[in-house]
Amino acid sequence: MARVRVRQHVNPLSGKYQTPINPPDWEKIYADITQPLHLDIGCGWGRFLLKMAQLQTDWNFLGLEIREPLVEAANHQRDEVGLNNLHYLFCNANNSLPGLLKSLPLGTLQRVSIQFPDPWFKKRQAKRRVVQPQLVDTLAAYLAVGGEVFLQSDVEEVTVEMRDRFDFHPSFQKCSGDTWLETNPLPVATERELSTLDQGEPVYRVLFKRL
Repeated sequence: MARVRVRQHVNPLSGKYQTPINPPDWEKIYADITQPLHLDIGCGWGRFLLKMAQLQTDWNFLGLEIREPLVEAANHQRDEVGLNNLHYLFCNANNSLPGLLKSLPLGTLQRVSIQFPDPWFKKRQAKRRVVQPQLVDTLAAYLAVGGEVFLQSDVEEVTVEMRDRFDFHPSFQKCSGDTWLETNPLPVATERELSTLDQGEPVYRVLFKRL
């Protein structure tokens, strides 16, 4: 499939992204809706999940992305491979996530990843970052006990903010103590992670468990 041109940055606070999407019929999407679910927020082109879904066929995978052309391309690639444990949705995670998770079978959400989110460096734009307190509250409400949240970025300031918001929430416990994880606990690395490491730059990682 030809690569499509998309905007690098999308303002999630603009009016067009304020209406939450309606949950799909999950039983028409996944062959086995009872399998544990891995949610990737801000999945981009979806290649990380595409590899994960092929590697862990006993899991379901869901990618959320705010840039619609990327979602269309990702679902097309999924169909070409013929996977029935993977789906991508175009939405603003900060307002659509509660309805999506509420519609899933209780206890199936067992892993969440947020990797290299848009940093929105300007102070006045920090409210556009994906990991807001409400998102942490939502994940605390629906993530299964013992479930994991994996966060990583090449921007230390962004990872610190994400880490602190989960660390301050009583439902989550940090697994790496006071240090960053040296290695990725997942079996697949994103393209951004590999590119950053190839340039000799650090990647800041942290893992949380749901209490």
